[in-house]
Amino acid sequence: MTKAPDHPQLYLITPPELEIASFADTLAAVLDVHATACVRLALSTKDEDKLSRAADTLRVVTDAREVALVIADHTLLAERLGLDGVHLSDAARSVRHARKTLGADAIVGSFCAGSRHDGMSAGEAGADYVAFGPVQQTALNDGEIAEADMFKWWSEVIEVPCVAEGQLDAAMIAKLAPMTDFFGIGDEIWGEDDPVAALTTLWSAIG
Repeated sequence: MTKAPDHPQLYLITPPELEIASFADTLAAVLDVHATACVRLALSTKDEDKLSRAADTLRVVTDAREVALVIADHTLLAERLGLDGVHLSDAARSVRHARKTLGADAIVGSFCAGSRHDGMSAGEAGADYVAFGPVQQTALNDGEIAEADMFKWWSEVIEVPCVAEGQLDAAMIAKLAPMTDFFGIGDEIWGEDDPVAALTTLWSAIG
């Protein structure tokens, strides 16, 4: 994943729980309408069989549309299944291991919450992109958020592409569009009756 040439690109994140056959159809419908750079399989389960079946099913959808598919945290499974890469949720700690395991051509992403330091460490360790978020307070109103000033600084100083994710709405997408390379969208649309329409509304903020 490289920096977007003109405007941010779309990066879709699956729900933590899903019915794989129906979700595959929904994902296909979304990808057919919205150009997407990458899909992250981000299930909460640690059941290898469930993860493998989900990955195999979604890969049929993504491969047909030339969209990258990465899996959250399971580096060895990404290697075994031949996925495009892995998204790590432990900042920079596993980046070097993932890069060594998956090779130079794989996508290795790193979630770094709101920490510039962790983001820079991940980039130095070989991450292809760094994800920051949430960009607004959650309903629980606790935890670290990724401030707009950090995205501005990152876009001006750091070459590694960044993803903004978590608690996105149209206003935040419009605000962050000039200073981020990708928007990671998931919960914002999957719970809606029509995810395609929900994403169309959100993405219209890009302008």
